[in-house]
Amino acid sequence: MLVLIKGAGDLATGVAHRLRRCGFDIVMTEIEEPTTVRRTVAFSQAVYDKTVEVEGIKAALVTNVEMIKENIANGIISVIVDKEANIIKEIKPDVVVDAIIAKKNTGTSINDAPIVIAVGPGFEAGVDCQLVIETKRGHYLGKVITEGKAIPNTGIPGNIGGHTVGRIIRATSDGIIYPVAKIGDYVEEGKVVAYVDKTPVYASISGIVRGMLQEGITVFKGMKSGDIDPRCDKEHCFTISDKARSIGGGVLEGILFLKNK
Repeated sequence: MLVLIKGAGDLATGVAHRLRRCGFDIVMTEIEEPTTVRRTVAFSQAVYDKTVEVEGIKAALVTNVEMIKENIANGIISVIVDKEANIIKEIKPDVVVDAIIAKKNTGTSINDAPIVIAVGPGFEAGVDCQLVIETKRGHYLGKVITEGKAIPNTGIPGNIGGHTVGRIIRATSDGIIYPVAKIGDYVEEGKVVAYVDKTPVYASISGIVRGMLQEGITVFKGMKSGDIDPRCDKEHCFTISDKARSIGGGVLEGILFLKNK
């Protein structure tokens, strides 16, 4: 089966990784300048680096259908810059998964493919798509929703190691970001982790930098630009998160549920 995944950030990557390991052919769409902070575990990084590998699964940037076909033959995930996902009309996938995590529907229709699944809040099962996958950390994470919507976005990040809001690195002003700390570095609370132009960005907590935007990205004040993991396990920076794996399992369940219905 051919699966088109809208978005290629770290959560979408968790979905793509699980599906690819199960034998699905995968195409992912992205924007011209992805703003994934957990870019060491995101296929969106292929937009910048042309190729990327996450936990043994490879992805490569493509520009046309012929390149997609070649990647499929070689077991490689295709990433294409296509904000509107117009490639859907050309490749006619069996499944479309909206994993943009925009907290709203940015253009996905239940008629986009025989199976349409949406990830997170902003979608209603049976209206925008057939199924919705819960993304909120906690008891219902990864649940396949057949009627209704996911839990609404609270604006408060999930609890990791006892921290929520404080673990997120946010831009202190509008401008261009220049990271000081690298993904995998340990930082102390109050230390400079990046600059937006010449304005410093400070760590709100101590821990390992798990995510950080690529240097040169245009940011706005308050924009999520990185995150700090207080659990201080460096390996977490380079492996798919529990949340992404759970969501990936939910999507896999959803596809098989509808296919065998």
